[in-house]
Amino acid sequence: MSAPAGDPVIIHTDGGCRPNPGPGGWGAVLRQRHHVREMFGGEPAMTSNNRMELMAPIMALEALTRPVIVHLHTDSTYVRNGITKWVLGWERNGWLTAAKQPVKNVDLWQRLRVACERHQVEWFWVKGHSGIADNELADQLATRGLQQALEAAVPS
Repeated sequence: MSAPAGDPVIIHTDGGCRPNPGPGGWGAVLRQRHHVREMFGGEPAMTSNNRMELMAPIMALEALTRPVIVHLHTDSTYVRNGITKWVLGWERNGWLTAAKQPVKNVDLWQRLRVACERHQVEWFWVKGHSGIADNELADQLATRGLQQALEAAVPS
């Protein structure tokens, strides 16, 4: 695969549940130059903060229509450390942790690995709720995703 050219796509992601575990939502803000795309979704059934934190970058990366350079910002050390430090070892060990236990959320880690393969992704950790505009917006979008999931779950 040739290296992607052009300005990077800047992505901020967030996810969460209320309560944890419980219903959840995820949100993502994608920016490239003057183009902005906001995305969100949710899960009305039992899920976890970590699953929603993983869904946000998965959905953002899968939405990109061509290989690009991506600067992906997350406030989840679980996601950043998982994809940059742990996932290759898990894969090598048959999706078992160093303690020989099954990796949690393996389905999403595998999906995130595939989503990253198309792009040149650089991962950044940002402190949540620290005034970074697109991180705050991703949090608001995750809340919208949760609200939408809860509304969809209520029988009419």
